[in-house]
Amino acid sequence: MTAPDRPRRAGPATDAQARWRDLVDRRLPEAARARPDWPVRLDHCFARILLDNACGGPWRERVAPPAWANMPPERLAAAADLGEAVLAGRADLALLNRRSLGWRGKGKAPAVPDALREGGLTLRRWRRADDAPFAALNADPEVMRHFPATKTPAESLWEARSLDRRFEADGFGPWALELPGEPFLGFVGAMRLVRPLPFAGGERPGACVEIGWRLARAGWGRGLATRAARLALGDLFGRCGIGDVLAFTAAGNAASRRVMERLGMHRGVAEDFDHPALPEGNPLRRHVLYRLSAAEFRAANGAAA
Repeated sequence: MTAPDRPRRAGPATDAQARWRDLVDRRLPEAARARPDWPVRLDHCFARILLDNACGGPWRERVAPPAWANMPPERLAAAADLGEAVLAGRADLALLNRRSLGWRGKGKAPAVPDALREGGLTLRRWRRADDAPFAALNADPEVMRHFPATKTPAESLWEARSLDRRFEADGFGPWALELPGEPFLGFVGAMRLVRPLPFAGGERPGACVEIGWRLARAGWGRGLATRAARLALGDLFGRCGIGDVLAFTAAGNAASRRVMERLGMHRGVAEDFDHPALPEGNPLRRHVLYRLSAAEFRAANGAAA
């Protein structure tokens, strides 16, 4: 595991920190009085659910308490945005709670196969041996040129754990990609979106499922992303019962867009959006969105898909 972020000395609260404390200490508990369907009522329970979902796992493994003082500002903002979505009725608190409890070993873990296979191609759960090649992949400027920045080894290690934990929370996630003689080439798989995003359905955290991939350069130009994504989609639409998926990327990422199109995904030009995590003027900010339904996938890949 990565070391927790260094604790910051608790001083006067910033506006963001004050907003967070008011949200979990007052507004959510007050709203719970009129919501008998909500699974929790207490401030610390709301904080647990929102922070875990913003961090992709138990938040105390990443940040020393108190969270309001020590959580990185972008994660605290993501947790607060999620809380606002709960208050507005756009996020399913029960779903978020199940994910949090699953990460903490307190819920019924979904059954997940160890691997999916097609010929020599294997999609499998993550291993500790993947840490070093994943860090190298994330440090490669060519691999990461459609992302805001490369990642440090510590950031890659946290991401690897967070990606694998999605299986514990949702029953699906991004699989590690392996071929004979090539034990780790990157990842391909699905992720439930819990950050509000500006497209239809994206305003409801937890409602949309994204299919995505990130391959090392050794895996480029071999059709692996398309093959592996088809395998992952078959499992997602079959075993997991997901009805539709989406994918998005920076508008200039022609390679990923070609994979989306080979998968039979369709783009709605009117759904192109500016990614809220990127500042105005950033060349990666404009994103394109593609969608695919289970019915469309089965029609293109056969009834057994």
